[in-house]
Amino acid sequence: MIQRDTILKDVNKLLNVALTPEHNGLQVEGKREIKKIVFGVSATMELFKCAKEAGADMVMTHHGLIWNNAETITGVFGRRVSFLIKNDINLASYHLPLDRHPKLGNNAQLAAKMGLKNIKPFGTYHGIDIGFVGEVKPARDIENFCALLNGECVVCGPEKVKKVAVVSGGAHDMLGQAIEAGADLFVTGSRDEYVLEQCREACINFIAMGHYNSEVYGIKALMEYIKKHYKVEVQFIDVPNPF
Repeated sequence: MIQRDTILKDVNKLLNVALTPEHNGLQVEGKREIKKIVFGVSATMELFKCAKEAGADMVMTHHGLIWNNAETITGVFGRRVSFLIKNDINLASYHLPLDRHPKLGNNAQLAAKMGLKNIKPFGTYHGIDIGFVGEVKPARDIENFCALLNGECVVCGPEKVKKVAVVSGGAHDMLGQAIEAGADLFVTGSRDEYVLEQCREACINFIAMGHYNSEVYGIKALMEYIKKHYKVEVQFIDVPNPF
C-alpha cells in the first residue's frame, strides 16, 4: 500500500507535465491509499467497470476525461465521473507527456520497436515536439514494417526504408512534416482521405496503426515503471478499439 500523492508526484515529475498545455495528472479524486492500479489507453466506462471488478483504487490512462476546458458534469462525461466518485476510484491521465517522453512515451517505444537509430525529436504540436525521427540501419523492406505494425499501409515510397518518422495517435495531419524531414515512412495512428494522394505525390510510405493501437505502448511502459519502483499491484486492461 502506498499514498496516492506519492506516486502522482513522482509520475508528474518523471513525465514533466508542466511543459504541456493540457490538464495532466489527477483528474478525479478517490481514496488516498493505493493497493492496486489499473492501466488503460482511454478513460471509458468500460475500463472503469473492469477496474472496479479488478479491485483497483486508481486508474491511469493516456486519454483522460478532462482536456483544456471544463465541461458540465452531464451526459456520458457526467456518468463516467459519477461512477469513479461513487466507487472511490482515482483517475490520473497523461496525454502529451506520455506521447513525447524519450523513454516511456508512445513514440519512443514505437521507435524502439522498429529498431530506429540516431533518433531525434520530430512532429511539432502546439510548439512542442511530440514524436521522433530515426534511421534504419541497414535499410529494410517496407513490407517488414507493415507486418511488424499490423496497420493500414500505403506503399507509395521507397521499397527500402532508410528513415522513419513516428507520431502516435491522431497525427495524420503531420504527414507534411514527415515529407519535409525526408522520411521514407511515416507511422501514426489515424488516416484521412487526402493521405493517399499526398503520399503518391511525395513518394512516401505511410502506416496508420489505429489511434488506440498506436498508443498502448506508453501506458504499458509507465505501468512497468511503477511496478518496478513501488510496492503496488498493477494490471493493464485492454478495451479493444480498431479506430
